[in-house]
Amino acid sequence: MASDSVIHALAGAAGGIVAMTVTYPLIVLSTRAAVETTNEHKSTYESILDIVKREGVLGLYSGLNSSLLGIAVTNGVYYYFYERSRGVILSSRTGGKALSTVESMLAGLIAGSATTIISNPVWVVQTSQAVRTMEQPSSDSSVPRPDVKKLGFIATIQHILRKDGISAFWRGLGPAMILVVNPVLQYTVFEQLKNFLIKRRTAKLRAAGAAAVTAVAVLSDTDYFLLGAFSKLVSTSLTYPYIVVKSRLHAGQAHALKYKSSLDGLLTIVDEEGVGGLYKGVSSKLVQSVLTAAILFMSQRRIYEVTRKAMAASVVK
Repeated sequence: MASDSVIHALAGAAGGIVAMTVTYPLIVLSTRAAVETTNEHKSTYESILDIVKREGVLGLYSGLNSSLLGIAVTNGVYYYFYERSRGVILSSRTGGKALSTVESMLAGLIAGSATTIISNPVWVVQTSQAVRTMEQPSSDSSVPRPDVKKLGFIATIQHILRKDGISAFWRGLGPAMILVVNPVLQYTVFEQLKNFLIKRRTAKLRAAGAAAVTAVAVLSDTDYFLLGAFSKLVSTSLTYPYIVVKSRLHAGQAHALKYKSSLDGLLTIVDEEGVGGLYKGVSSKLVQSVLTAAILFMSQRRIYEVTRKAMAASVVK
């Protein structure tokens, strides 16, 4: 039977695809807002109407194909390396099966670094697809807007190669590596809260005398949904300015490519657009991130359990 790490990876990829499909329009909104350098402020509702008016409803799903590939690769790789790292850490010591805060962060750093390096090219393609039609001028509605042809996944890869060369697929890697702290924070908060709930509920079960001394509480799908939502809210709120810098670099904007470093990018944005520039699109990003994480954690756990049972049954047969 396949190892737990492989099953976790497959379940994470599948759960990520489900979560991404449900919340993708919010990703388009937050990405476009993040790469917008003007001080024009639009509400989420106004942004949706603008996209639908210019590009139709499908405009809200620009780059969905590459995004689904990206989330499958990202979550698959992350869960695989996280579970492998977790297994190595637990096997190297005696004691319980719960990771400490430091151990959770170490496993997250290893998994996050590997995931970022492997998946960065896919996210460059996705961001390029999501913002491509923004090249159309929108300041004067009386001036006809030239049509900007949407490109598919392969066509976008070819366009980036022709325009900027193969190294372009790793632009934004600097802030992306810094953003490894995002899932580290997310999974650390999630793991510690999960351990706390299990420990507390297990103690109540045993104290009530209705369960055996060895009984352990099991969390529900709702628990995983809420834990995933809260942990992502914490991590995204703390790291959003770097998400803005990464998005602009992924989009290949000329002024963004002049950033000497991630810190220089942050300072340049503050200088040119004010502190608010670091948080463009933050509202839709927070809603999208929280919903995606909540759906992901809930569906990944369910898919993992179903897959494991199915594979165990096939081995018995």
